[in-house]
Formats: sequence, C-alpha cells, structure tokens
Amino acid sequence: MKKITILIPVYNEVNTLAEILKKVEETDFCSLEKEIILIDDYSTDGTKDLYKNYPYKVFYHEYNQGKGAALRTGFKEASGDIVVIQDADLEYDPKDYAPLIQLILDGKADVCYGSRLSGGKPSRSFMFHHLLGNKFLSLLTNILYGSTLTDMETCYKAFKKDFIKDIEIKSNRFDFEPEITAKVLKRGARLYELPVSYYGREFAEGKKITWRDGIHAIIALIKFRFID
Repeated sequence: MKKITILIPVYNEVNTLAEILKKVEETDFCSLEKEIILIDDYSTDGTKDLYKNYPYKVFYHEYNQGKGAALRTGFKEASGDIVVIQDADLEYDPKDYAPLIQLILDGKADVCYGSRLSGGKPSRSFMFHHLLGNKFLSLLTNILYGSTLTDMETCYKAFKKDFIKDIEIKSNRFDFEPEITAKVLKRGARLYELPVSYYGREFAEGKKITWRDGIHAIIALIKFRFID
C-alpha cells in the first residue's frame, strides 16, 4: 500500500477549513503518499472562496445533500489504497490517524475506527444528550450485529479500499455512519477501535448533528441489518 486518500466533506466551514487543512498537511500518514479530496456540499458562507488557495481536488454539489452524499461522491473519486474520513471542523486531530492506519498496513485490520469513548486521549465533555445518544446507538449496533464497538458514530474511520470498493452508500445525511458500519460488519470486516482525541463543538460553534439524526441512525441500523 502506497497511497492514502483523505476525504473531507465540507459544508459552511469558512472559519475552520484553513486550520484543519494545515493540520492534515502537517500530519505524516505513515509516510504514505497523500491524496486530499474536498467535497463541498453547497456551502453558502464563503467557504468556496478558500479552495483556490489549495491544489486539492474539489467536487461541488449543486444543492445541500448531507454528509453521506458528500462521502458517496468522495469514495467514487478516491484512488488511495486506504481511505480515511476527516471532518472540516476542528473536533478531531489528524495526528490520531497514524495508529489506525498502521493496523491496516500491518494486515491486521480491514477497517479501523477512532473511538472518542474508550479513554486514553483528551476529550471535551460531551453534551449529555449526545453522550447518551452515542452510547445507545453503539449498544444497538452491538446487539444487532454482534460487535463490541464503543463509538459507532465517530467521524474517524479508516478503510482498506479493496474491502469497501463494492459497497454502495445510500444514506445522504449522518445516517452514513450506521450504514457503513452495518455493511462492513455484515461483510465480516476485521474492525478495530483505537482511542482518539475529541474537541467537540457546541451548536453555537457550528455543530450540525441533531436529535433527528439520531432517529435516522436508529432506523438505518435496523434497516441495513435486514437489507443490502
């Protein structure tokens, strides 16, 4: 494996995009060649004006569709042997990726998740209802799919490209997380978790996920247990 693709879905992140890209640029992804792909999900806050400052591939949606739709676009364009997901905010630190990627490079994992809830890394206090929601969704995942995940909803997911290249993503919004988890588990993925740092945002700081997304996640977990 020689190349890694970092997929960054972007929606109205004019205040954070430059800094997260700097962090990604500075991170040594286990000495792999880096391909950075930005997918703009119809930003309207001036984010689009920033792209001209970077040499990366940028794909534009003609209307806002959601994180899942942005990643569906990104997966189609990714050419790396390993594909990782990076949000455009500053909630996660790209330096935490190396151990996740190394498990794939060592041939031990097909998929690796960065858990915010397994301890050992700095973690800003969760909003209480978000913490309960995350724990419930991970519990439901484990019941339905026989897994032992602590943080199904984490952004930080790394995939061996050959393992996921034939998986079709149907979810458009944050229900991407349960869908991809369901599908890799049903395929018998060697899925590992490692602790990652978490610098969570409040809604006033730009956080976008809501309780409605939790309802959609529950529906997705149940639906994809029995289809696809």
